Amino acid sequence: DTLWPVRPTLVAAERVLADWLRANAPATAHGTPPAAMLALRAEVAAEHPHWGHDLSAIRLETIRRALHRHGDDPALAEAAFEAFFEARHAVTLYDDVLPGLERLASRYRLVAVSNGNAELHRVGLGRFFAGAVSARLHGAAKPDRSIFLAACAAAGAAPAQVLHLGDDLDTDVGGALAAGLHAGWVCRPDGAHASADPRAGAHRFADLLEVALALGV
Repeated sequence: DTLWPVRPTLVAAERVLADWLRANAPATAHGTPPAAMLALRAEVAAEHPHWGHDLSAIRLETIRRALHRHGDDPALAEAAFEAFFEARHAVTLYDDVLPGLERLASRYRLVAVSNGNAELHRVGLGRFFAGAVSARLHGAAKPDRSIFLAACAAAGAAPAQVLHLGDDLDTDVGGALAAGLHAGWVCRPDGAHASADPRAGAHRFADLLEVALALGV
């Protein structure tokens, strides 16, 4: 929810997955409506807490398990996941994102840090970033201190020289401050936490253009 609204993107990707299953694994599609798929995903996550940082692994195993339970070929899971994953990258950026990143990248070294599994080049934003650190590849998710330090290393800067921007008060703002970084809370006016108070020491921004303006770019 920093660069694009996540929920509508995931809802649309879930529909694509359901359509794929109806066409290729009808028994699974019939036996695993959205609520059942969500419950199965929670089951997989509970059984594999070591995958907490890897949403792709959880999603793939959920699909594989659904296929197996309903008598379809579990080997279809990879193709089903790819259909979901492709749709998961059909994002609608907030209006400020492209001009905001353009301005910020003109002066600063940008590194993406994500607990999700979206890939920058697949959403058309790779050109703005000098690097990326994903929880899936790093092995730990925000607010773990190590992922913030890995991002600082990718940026070639000490934590005290880095501003982390994010929408979540706990994983982004709290995690960054605890790791010794500066924190910017991107709290969009229609966001779920718009009425909340920022953490002490954090800067509050409505969007990336406001960030750029504050930094003089």
